[in-house]
Amino acid sequence: MNDSRFKIAHKEAWIGVGLAVIHFLWWFCFAYGYGSEKVEEYTYIFGLPEWFFYSCVLGFVVIVILVFIAVKCFFKEVPFEEEERQ
Repeated sequence: MNDSRFKIAHKEAWIGVGLAVIHFLWWFCFAYGYGSEKVEEYTYIFGLPEWFFYSCVLGFVVIVILVFIAVKCFFKEVPFEEEERQ
């Protein structure tokens, strides 16, 4: 198959995998970095433990912005219909 749509879909799938890996690493580093302290030593942001705020709240905002940028800059409109070959 030499269809350009498959190349585009393959590239976009790898971008999606990359974003998922970035999101997991962000969450893991903040959750287990700040979350590994003793509970008595936690600091709080808006009433949430610092590790939770950075890993879940701020992480969500960051990944939404990255997905928006990826869709606007790297994803392309692709027709679903096959082109007729003559």
